[in-house]
Amino acid sequence: MFVHFAPLLATTNIIEVFEHCDPVGQVITGGLAVFSVIAWAVMLGKRNELNALRRLNLAFERHLRDQKNLLELPESLRERRDIPYADLFGDAVEAYWKAASIGKEKGMDTLRFRLEHAENALQRALARQTLRYESNMVFLASIVSGAPFLGLLGTVWGVMTAFSAVSVQQTASIQTLAPGVSAALLTTISGLLVAIPALFGYNMLFANTKRLITELENYASSLMDRIELESA
Repeated sequence: MFVHFAPLLATTNIIEVFEHCDPVGQVITGGLAVFSVIAWAVMLGKRNELNALRRLNLAFERHLRDQKNLLELPESLRERRDIPYADLFGDAVEAYWKAASIGKEKGMDTLRFRLEHAENALQRALARQTLRYESNMVFLASIVSGAPFLGLLGTVWGVMTAFSAVSVQQTASIQTLAPGVSAALLTTISGLLVAIPALFGYNMLFANTKRLITELENYASSLMDRIELESA
């Protein structure tokens, strides 16, 4: 089998095949090449971002674990909004003390009133950080699903163009048809080369994102429990 394909592989020149493509095929192939570069940049950047956020989260959680009273910690600790765990902590504590201040002014300062506002703020921060974790994932999913269809579009267009060119000739042979068909198939190959790595990268990033979101939800729950216990 490999013996039969060896001469073909040896004589195949991607650049020559690309030059045989019509303008539509070249545009599609070039666009897929750009999408491939962008997809790799997004995947590597997202992986590094998630790893960095997890390290920051764990360090911040260890720091909070050593503190005796979360509600009395300095305000500077709440300003680390670049850390998801710190963002949740800052919103919850700020909402707690804001509710206490407003409650005293209006004569309705109760523990339940404070905790309800802290929990609401915590849920809003949790939703905001979840969107942060999931950023760029839709773009990757679009590349995974769209690249093969773009490649197929280029192939269908190229085959149609090749047969149209052969139809005006007196005779048709494999030698006259092969360059156009091979050029058309190049777009399908390009689409698959873009979509396959993006698919594996998307699946791995999706799994990591779900794990981090679960850890974030667990942290939010334990944080609220601790605030409630310290307030009692």
